[in-house]
Amino acid sequence: MKVALAQLNYIIGDFEGNAAKIIEHIEKAKIAGADLVVFSELSVTGYYPHDLLEKKEFIRKAEETVKQIAASCHGIAAIVGAPRINENEQGKTLFNSAFFLVEGKIQSVHNKTLLPTYDIFDEYRHFEPNRDFDIVEYKGERIAVTICEDLWDEQPTANEFGKNKLYRVSPMEELAKLQPEFVVNISASPFSYNQENWRKDVLVKKAKKYNLPIFYVNQTGAQTELIFDGGSVFINVHGKIVKELKYFEEDFLVVDTQNPGGIKLQPETNRIEKIYDALVLGIRDYFGKNGFRQATLGLSGGIDSAVTVVLAVRALGPENVRVLLLPSKYSSYHSVEDARQLAENLKIRYDILNIQSAVDSFEKELAPLFEGTQSGIAEENIQARARGIYLMAISNKFGHILLNTTNKSECAVGYGTLYGDMNGGLAVLGDVYKTDVFKMARFINREREIIPENTIVKPPSAELRPEQKDTDSLPEYEILDEILFSFIEQNLSPKEIENKGFDAETVKKVIRMVNTTEYKRFQAAPILRVSSKAFGFGRKMPLVARY
Repeated sequence: MKVALAQLNYIIGDFEGNAAKIIEHIEKAKIAGADLVVFSELSVTGYYPHDLLEKKEFIRKAEETVKQIAASCHGIAAIVGAPRINENEQGKTLFNSAFFLVEGKIQSVHNKTLLPTYDIFDEYRHFEPNRDFDIVEYKGERIAVTICEDLWDEQPTANEFGKNKLYRVSPMEELAKLQPEFVVNISASPFSYNQENWRKDVLVKKAKKYNLPIFYVNQTGAQTELIFDGGSVFINVHGKIVKELKYFEEDFLVVDTQNPGGIKLQPETNRIEKIYDALVLGIRDYFGKNGFRQATLGLSGGIDSAVTVVLAVRALGPENVRVLLLPSKYSSYHSVEDARQLAENLKIRYDILNIQSAVDSFEKELAPLFEGTQSGIAEENIQARARGIYLMAISNKFGHILLNTTNKSECAVGYGTLYGDMNGGLAVLGDVYKTDVFKMARFINREREIIPENTIVKPPSAELRPEQKDTDSLPEYEILDEILFSFIEQNLSPKEIENKGFDAETVKKVIRMVNTTEYKRFQAAPILRVSSKAFGFGRKMPLVARY
């Protein structure tokens, strides 16, 4: 059988656009001689629709769209993903389903069994788990149709507290009893740089365990925080990856199960390049799918704004990025010059507005209220908030979306000013630790100097007071990031982190900063997710707690 893998980029709720894209690739598969074409999980609606699934009209449109797609399936079969109403008297209203379409109609429907409710996933909120197992018989082949997590009942865990057996049932154990000849898995598996390899490992182990070829079809594209990297694969009966589709791009491939041909894999890329590609895609789709076109940000001469503006230019084009240079009396000559040079290197519009007169005006008006107190953080934050006012004015006046440039290290410990440098419609680096921001700058400059060298090598500073450096308030970033990764991604206790060789007082200080600034992150812009544990939907902590 010839099976086409259609790895596409969908928009949530764009039934007309998603259907047109799916039907276009059904026709493409017909021309290529395919017998079956496979699309990803919830391809009809886009993943994940969240509480749109509670709207009757949304579900009705999904049903109509599946029927419309089915009408194009003559001389070829297709598997698409969509929600389906649960007709049983008990249980949740919906199933997360895979529809097998052939000869102009829905031949069978296969519901998802394992509904993830960890990290960014919340499927059990809306869907009823499947309890009935059957297979598709088509053109003399017996096909096991599974949906994403249904193959991932066994997963590696970050620490001893977790379980690798997440569920009480294994869909493949049940389906294997029905003696299928190959497995189709439709998926919506988001990218995370520290979990990418185990996804392949799980699929390979399943193929080996059941001696069955697997067609795994993921989607690509970004849906606000979630970035889908594609990487769809065909794995043969021996558990070897034979075909691999592109990463962070739409792709299409037809595989003959009897004669799959030679091995076709994607070029290996390092972790930083993957993060870079993911963030570019995240920016591009956030703007494109929302109907936005232009971005703005404050270019300070620091590493975070430098990397952010390069990503924005790559995603949107230089003609769609405008920056403000907003020096105060504490801004060094080098910072302004570095920012100007970067803007010219990128050929983007920049304007220099000195904020000192605005800051002086605020301080003058506040002087009677602040009389008898020492100058400190409140005065420093006036500068950050003044910059925020200028940037939001440009955003409001010209319809530019303000990009937030705060990195994960700063976001974690609250090293940022609410309604100042934390302003923005999208946080680009909010899931990238500071040490990785430096590595990304080096990656950007791998062929020629785009980001001025001084921006990369100078000690990081907010430049809100004389001779200020980040290390006045924080540990060195190499130490800070290791502690944060252990606490956030690995969920280790303070004692376990200390046992890695870190100073006990430093660990306590960092964790205290993380815990006491939850309220800041609660108000922050949505963050592009590139790790297994990003702030936002995937990490829900109480704002008020004494733990």
